[in-house]
Amino acid sequence: MESRPLRYFVAVAEELNFSRAADRLGISAPPLSRAIRGLEADLGVTLFERTTHSVALTPAGAVLLDQARVALDALDAAGRRAQRTAAPEPKLVLAVKADSDAGLLDGILAAYAADPAARPVSIRLCGWGEHPRLLRRGEADAALVYEPFDRTGLDAETVVEEPRVAAVPSGHPLATRESIGLAELGLPIADPAGPDDVGRFLDRIVEQHGVRDLPQLLKLVELGELVTLLPESVVDRYPRPGIAYVRVPDAPPAVLAIAWPQQSRSTATAALVRAASSGTSRPWTS
Repeated sequence: MESRPLRYFVAVAEELNFSRAADRLGISAPPLSRAIRGLEADLGVTLFERTTHSVALTPAGAVLLDQARVALDALDAAGRRAQRTAAPEPKLVLAVKADSDAGLLDGILAAYAADPAARPVSIRLCGWGEHPRLLRRGEADAALVYEPFDRTGLDAETVVEEPRVAAVPSGHPLATRESIGLAELGLPIADPAGPDDVGRFLDRIVEQHGVRDLPQLLKLVELGELVTLLPESVVDRYPRPGIAYVRVPDAPPAVLAIAWPQQSRSTATAALVRAASSGTSRPWTS
């Protein structure tokens, strides 16, 4: 199967409109339509249900869309990795969200530098939720990322599990407590015992409030706009007079992982994974 018809298919599947997909691809609609029909003929399946007013994916088309995205990302990633490997001074690219390394980045890099397989590291700062895409597209070799995240095509090892704390405004009724139960916060979490549901709660806050980084999130807490759960490593690194951090012993831990592409055979990436998952000491306290 060639990549061009797959790229055409993905464009139509995402736009659900042949004219918009053709504009996106920089071609006219007739050759795009012929390419899709040719792909359907090659596969022996119908990928789209077409009427005069709409285009919809068939079940076979939905399956191909998921797989085609993975395949095209892998193809693009292979090219990017080859280009970076051929650079005069090739570097290992580590994706990290600012303020989301549990304070462990320096220790991990120091441990990695002592490994004979190590090579220079370039830090790729990214936003919330960007790590998996960077790995799958070959723009990063590894990433430090909090669970949960989309593991499609990725492997991961746990770096550290941290207790969670509640960040509440200093005037909040719970602010003077030494510890509280998760249920007392009244947060909209479907399954408070499920670590993924607790992790996705923060993702929803980020999306709903347009939060770009941790200082912005903490400012919303100070202003009384919200209450949230954060990894314990935030406490010592981000003290705020307008915020009280309260222990939540029954909350599932925050899990920081190091992730990398499943197809990676890089000895340098393997060395970084070893350094990150080998129990680097925590520079923060409970």
